[in-house]
Amino acid sequence: MSNAFKDDVLAGKVVFIAGASSGINLGIARHFAKAGARLALVSRDPERIAAAAASINDAGGSAIGMAADVRDYAAVEAALARTRNELGPIDIVISGAAGNFVAPALGMSANGFKTVVDIDLIGTFNVFRACFAFLNAPGASLIAITAPQAVNAMMFQAHVCAAKAGINMLVKCLAMEWGPAGVRVNAISPGPIAGTEGMARLAPTPEMEARFKARLALRDYGDKDDIANTALFLSTDNARYITGTIVDCDGGSKLGDASADALHPPKAPGKAA
Repeated sequence: MSNAFKDDVLAGKVVFIAGASSGINLGIARHFAKAGARLALVSRDPERIAAAAASINDAGGSAIGMAADVRDYAAVEAALARTRNELGPIDIVISGAAGNFVAPALGMSANGFKTVVDIDLIGTFNVFRACFAFLNAPGASLIAITAPQAVNAMMFQAHVCAAKAGINMLVKCLAMEWGPAGVRVNAISPGPIAGTEGMARLAPTPEMEARFKARLALRDYGDKDDIANTALFLSTDNARYITGTIVDCDGGSKLGDASADALHPPKAPGKAA
């Protein structure tokens, strides 16, 4: 846990996390449990989400796990209602369910494109729209997990770029609409994070990983605690005046290619040195 926060900074807080069976979102859940929060974890796979909740409870935290697909509004709403009934009004909501695969637009079916948009963008809308009635407001904090692809075009990621760009704009619109009710809405844009399925897909070999890192200003992947600490900050009174903001926790990936090769682009054929 970061020394910037007390171990009990979230004591008594109820946190709902969608997409929490693995990766960044499970890392956030474990971090929040250490900070004293009571957690409701949601994911599609009943066995995986039960195991995620058990791992937190076995470590001394407090978590319940529920199976729900974020594309199913009624299922999300039921999970939120159970959270409120069993744990109390919800203080913090994190929407992080995501889908991804690497494919050119001409190699991707319409259904494949739609699936990613449905999980990422429609899923985020479903979680946020359904949670409003169950929030402990004023004072609630909503956080979406977006990605640098929202603003950086990337080959073979047309579906993800479109979905994440939608999430960024959704966050800003909801921040404007729900701010008067005392509900803050922000997003975190993680860069390449070690040990995640996303990076395993985007850079599956040591050579590709090295090339990826060479392009980053900080020359290395982040880890799940980097994202969890950012989420923790946005969930506390330290961020009470922050809403409608996309927080880049990305090692500088949004800045573009920071590699040495970027300083010496290849010369056009036939051009003198």
